[in-house]
Amino acid sequence: MCVTDAPREDRRQQPKPRQTQLLKPERAAQKLGVFLPATPEAFRAGPISRDELQALQADPPEWLARLRREGPHPRSETARRLGVSNSALARAGVSDAMTTAEIHALLEERPEWLVDEREKHAPGTGRVPGTAIGERPGGTAG
Repeated sequence: MCVTDAPREDRRQQPKPRQTQLLKPERAAQKLGVFLPATPEAFRAGPISRDELQALQADPPEWLARLRREGPHPRSETARRLGVSNSALARAGVSDAMTTAEIHALLEERPEWLVDEREKHAPGTGRVPGTAIGERPGGTAG
């Protein structure tokens, strides 16, 4: 073994260049809180990068703002707006997607299943329909 002052080649593992992370359209729609079949074809056509997703969240285009406002909403958002669980919607036979108008109509009608499921979901809270989390009193979406 010879000890020299000559510099040696650096053989340590070098960091890999960052690759763009891509999301499937289904996951991107879930993160945006929208119903995938209601999105434009361009959105559903291929993977979405994390940068594109962040841009959509920061400055939503008109189609995204309209979907969030009017629907159709995915099951999880429908359940949240009604103040019940996803399972409650399945037990009641409610479709997978509902518009904001359909949600408000259900809150106005107060069917027996909705009253029962709201009580199961949040027992003793005494919530009046239309005051689910994310909704303003008076029945307008938040």
